[in-house]
Amino acid sequence: MNRLAIGLSVLAAFGMACGGGDDDGDAADEPAAEEESTTEETTAAPVAEAGVLTDICPDPLVIQTDWHTESEHGALYNLLGDDYTVDKGRSATVGPMTLDGVDLGIDFEIREGGPAIGFSSPSSIIYSDDSVHLAYANTDAQILTYQDTPMLSVVAPLEKNPQMIMWDPETYPDVEDLEDLRDLGVTINIFAGQTYAEIFVAQGVLSADQIDPSYDATPARFIAEQGAIAQQGFASSEPYAYKNVYEEWGKDVAITLLNDNGFPIYSQTIAIKPSMKDEMDACLTELVPIFQQSVVSYHGDPARTNAMIVDINEQYDDGWVYTAGNAEFASAAMGEYGLVGNGPDAIVGNMDTDRIQEMLDAIALAGLEHDESLTPADLVTNEYIDTSIGF
Repeated sequence: MNRLAIGLSVLAAFGMACGGGDDDGDAADEPAAEEESTTEETTAAPVAEAGVLTDICPDPLVIQTDWHTESEHGALYNLLGDDYTVDKGRSATVGPMTLDGVDLGIDFEIREGGPAIGFSSPSSIIYSDDSVHLAYANTDAQILTYQDTPMLSVVAPLEKNPQMIMWDPETYPDVEDLEDLRDLGVTINIFAGQTYAEIFVAQGVLSADQIDPSYDATPARFIAEQGAIAQQGFASSEPYAYKNVYEEWGKDVAITLLNDNGFPIYSQTIAIKPSMKDEMDACLTELVPIFQQSVVSYHGDPARTNAMIVDINEQYDDGWVYTAGNAEFASAAMGEYGLVGNGPDAIVGNMDTDRIQEMLDAIALAGLEHDESLTPADLVTNEYIDTSIGF
């Protein structure tokens, strides 16, 4: 089924998920997602050798993320040793790079995005700051900005984009996906300038007149409208907040992933400037499998890293509140909804070029300006992927 409602079944499956579920009637009795959790059957690959990155990777190795520190970034923060340091002035966390307790021989610096970089894109930062070696990238943005800031994704810690549309299951009990919202003419409140909205309109999944691009990232309107509208969000975040944090709502929301409605981008991939590929080649050969294994290790036992993520946010003290409940729910929901997991070939972190081509075709259909000569090979490479690493 396409409808995803976070329910008590999530809590039962994950124990520590800290709420965010449909516990009303039938929705609670249904499975919360189409794919089974990947967190229950992880198997550890051989741990990397101590010092393996010494003298072949930059030290420190710097990555620019797209938002505040959160569990969606767990595979990154899992690679920090316990003696990390938070530099509030630079919105950066740095520490020895480790994997499953083994020191890899270099320091790792993770820089926050979002407000910390004036809501600029990570790709714009890597092109303006030579100290940054890696940056987050999304498939749609890679396509649309390729002419100015080309990026090449080398590994995808997330299998599915966490973005979703949510609605009140009590107001719309028969809605399962975006087409149902279209048929009912439900207003969908989103951020302005979202690529997925233009693509869904072009595909006929949504109608242009139901999209309201005035979303301000607060719960005020959804709550004030008492669930009469639908709204964008993250499957690994808003369902928890609306159930457990926003007391004026205090109940479940139902969701459908953008991925499952015809927008199968890879979100928050780890990418490089294509011009740096030769220089980074030896580093990436060792580094990409480390990122792959960190995905498996983090989701097999997220407790240490989740505690670290909460602590880092407390040290930043920048107005972004991220509790242990947020972190635990997010890491559980990522497994429950298949946001993290193997691709169709039992490998974690690799990218399906058919999905990339689907997005190239969708962007062309929507008439969005882009380099029409682009191919999937311009945007992603699986050459550094270790095919033996998976859940």
